[in-house]
Amino acid sequence: MNQPVIDTSPKVSDEIRKTTCYMCACRCGINVHMKDGKVAYIEGNRDHPVNKGVLCAKGSAGIMQVNAPSRLRAPLKRVGPRGSGEFEEISWGEALDMAVGWLNPIREDNPEKLAFFTGRDQSQSFTSFWAQNFGTCNYAAHGGFCSVNMAAGGIYTMGGAFWEFGQPDWDHTKLFMLFGVAEDHDSNPIKMGLGKIKARGARVIGVNPIRSGYNAIADDWVGITPGTDGLFIMAMIHVLMKAGKIDLDYLSRYTNAPVLINATEGPEKGLFLKDEDGKPLVIDRATGELTAFDEPGVRPDLSATYEKDGVTHRPVFHQMAERYLSDEYAPEAVAEACGVPATKIRAIAGELARVAFDEAFELDHEWTDFRGEKHAKMIGRPVAMHSMRGVSAHANGFQTCRALHVLQIILGTVEVPGGFRFKPPYPKPVEAHPTPHCKVTPNSPLDGPHLGFVRGPEHLALKEDGSPARIDKAFTWENPMSSHGLMHMVISNAHAGDPYKIDTLFMYMANMSWNSSMNTKGVMEMLTDKDENGDYVIPHIIYSDAYSSEMVAYADLILPDTTYLERHDCISLLDRPICEAGAAADAIRWPVVEPDRDVRGFQSVLIDLANRMGLPGFTKEDGSAKWTDYADYIVNHERKPGIGPLAGFRGEDGDKEGRGEVNPDQLNRYIENGGFYVAHIPEGADYYKPWNNAYQDWAVGMGIYDSPQPYLFQLYSEPMRKFQLAAEGHGDRQPPDHLRQQIKDTMDPLPIWYETDQTGNEGFTVNALTQRPMAMYHSWGTQNAWLRQLHGRNPLYVPTKLMREHGLQDGDWAKVSSPHGQITVPVMEMAALNDNTVWTWNAIGKRKGAWALQEDAPEATEGFLLNHLIHELLPPKGDGLRWANSDPITGQAAWFDLKVRIEKAEAPQDAESQPEFDPIKSPVGTGPKDLAWKVGK
Repeated sequence: MNQPVIDTSPKVSDEIRKTTCYMCACRCGINVHMKDGKVAYIEGNRDHPVNKGVLCAKGSAGIMQVNAPSRLRAPLKRVGPRGSGEFEEISWGEALDMAVGWLNPIREDNPEKLAFFTGRDQSQSFTSFWAQNFGTCNYAAHGGFCSVNMAAGGIYTMGGAFWEFGQPDWDHTKLFMLFGVAEDHDSNPIKMGLGKIKARGARVIGVNPIRSGYNAIADDWVGITPGTDGLFIMAMIHVLMKAGKIDLDYLSRYTNAPVLINATEGPEKGLFLKDEDGKPLVIDRATGELTAFDEPGVRPDLSATYEKDGVTHRPVFHQMAERYLSDEYAPEAVAEACGVPATKIRAIAGELARVAFDEAFELDHEWTDFRGEKHAKMIGRPVAMHSMRGVSAHANGFQTCRALHVLQIILGTVEVPGGFRFKPPYPKPVEAHPTPHCKVTPNSPLDGPHLGFVRGPEHLALKEDGSPARIDKAFTWENPMSSHGLMHMVISNAHAGDPYKIDTLFMYMANMSWNSSMNTKGVMEMLTDKDENGDYVIPHIIYSDAYSSEMVAYADLILPDTTYLERHDCISLLDRPICEAGAAADAIRWPVVEPDRDVRGFQSVLIDLANRMGLPGFTKEDGSAKWTDYADYIVNHERKPGIGPLAGFRGEDGDKEGRGEVNPDQLNRYIENGGFYVAHIPEGADYYKPWNNAYQDWAVGMGIYDSPQPYLFQLYSEPMRKFQLAAEGHGDRQPPDHLRQQIKDTMDPLPIWYETDQTGNEGFTVNALTQRPMAMYHSWGTQNAWLRQLHGRNPLYVPTKLMREHGLQDGDWAKVSSPHGQITVPVMEMAALNDNTVWTWNAIGKRKGAWALQEDAPEATEGFLLNHLIHELLPPKGDGLRWANSDPITGQAAWFDLKVRIEKAEAPQDAESQPEFDPIKSPVGTGPKDLAWKVGK
């Protein structure tokens, strides 16, 4: 019988072009296989430091982003009403003239009338530079509705955070604990790390109301009640402190636990005792003398007090003991609220202590600390933790994130072998970061960076009359430490004219009329609302995206972006690099294919706009342009002499790293190297980074610091105490009376927990959450033809207990309501779920007409958003004020505080999820029913 002859090794490509993936925040290395000049397929780059060849479904499906029917094709000018989707294609010349025509008068008159906000663009160092040179104070990116609690909580406490700023020591960890981890972020490194530690028998504990993804393979799952993670963490701190299972040596050497605090009533109560140089003071255990914390040879005392002129000064550690040994944090006191039995809380705390101390180990690495003391070994405590949006997106999220870091620190597991490790350019003390700036001057740049870290009321972004300087009210008494801004409040505040009206809203890749906004229907109405003169309340909206998203219909001018394989990008140490704990690393993207449409990379468009307007940072003294496009900027921009966006291949010969002269051939060198550069931290400098002289010197050489920056972990946050003192009536800058109590209650310098249940929630008792699947990232994954096959629809997942109580079965429909609105959606039972929590996949639901999807696409008929139930404002309190649905400290959107009521319902007549919105007229039409193409012969 004749068998067919099969070529088992077909020629799959003519060429491999190596670049960086864009399909999530991992920024993995990819090999793009080309055939006849087109993308044939994508695989992982085995030489890349992030993924080492591993690639997920999202990364492989990147090819479908380049072929998506929803790609915008040319600049668009609105010709119908806002929201109609009626546009006409125009030339780039006309589009840029229109934009400059709106922007130039603003800059010449009042730059704050421009609100420039970007989504998950991964180029915030550049976009903030553009906004600063334009002169507007109104700039931020998406972190305010995503991760600011996690980032700010970590930086204020220990100089770095989870997310993209650190990672577990996968090679030595024996116990790994996850809190509320989103499955779409950092998925390849986490999966690789989990595989590594599971293979050698390490234990994994997952804390999440939902058992999916990483939690599904955890050895122990804690199905906690949403918003109570802080209570759970502080109960474990209580157990550990009561049992004496804390690392006292670590606390005395590397944290502010021994720093002395004024304990006497008055305007300085709670502030650190400092010397003439502003250095916090401690008592030296050997001499009993008062001394600066960083004096050579000093061994700080955790228990000694100090009195001077009738004023008592106590160490931070005293206050920690008083707070966390209190019975209110005992497991038995918090078990019911957390939904976790007291015995389980004690068992997990015991396991943390056993592994941290009984399984401690040593590495024979000599190192010298910032006090000049030499250590022959590095002590390993093999407990590592990781956390993300789940604990962050609550109105008590900032304090919860800080509590989690305190838990790690008292165990001595941060920056030690086996524990949590920072990735360069972190760790950095708060003092190494800028403070926010907001001084607007016509025809001039802003007086400094928009975003930063306040150290006290003196750094708030307030005008002379005390009103907010920024449209989002970031860095005000309402949310003083809002380091990422409040993107979710921009449209609402601009529409209300609170604190003032704007002229132009300029957004990039921020789907604010759909899945990136709370109160979706309300936001659509705000974007289309007109004043008494018949003019739009927000006069001009400019939007840039690569795809025909829901937001496109609400803009007046569309500047179409390229896809990620068609442009230059810079993943920079100045922004969001691809570093590992043992190395600094950055990367580029470059046009592996040329666009087949009349589109331009957004960053290059910003440079063109800057050149046309003559923005000072973008023009030379003679008025000519410094850079022609983004690639030119990446190579030739220097933030300070010798330091630019890319750290690798610097200097005329490309032989310098970190610091060095501009290398005109730098991008080609990156391309030859696979699109990335790695600078390894020397052995002996790779742990104890905040206090290790060798690391500090290496970091200075790399341009991360200008001089060594050793510091103490801030278990007690003095900046927070300064805000409390102001609320108590001390100091020149005073909060409005209606905010005094909120500041006193929430801005405690030691982590606390407070209830976030909002007013107006009576009768709404079920927690409702969203979560992204591993195969999706933000909104663009669900228009991807490959990924849609994995998640084309999203039911509401309901725990067994609630299914039985409401007589529900799989496939039934339920009406889900909140104080703000209601939806009607299909349900599905899930047993591995907190008993009083419902959830669904985020951003699956699409509006008809968007993304070039068919009108009967499951995403548009069976998919839905919980956003319709969430409002950007809290229910009215009867005081006439607008209270943001945000963390009162940082302003992070409190997405996960949503409470709902669930009722069985009849299926809608058309069997489509409710609410339904009229289809949008698509500027790109509808894609084919079956998307297919052939690459090569």
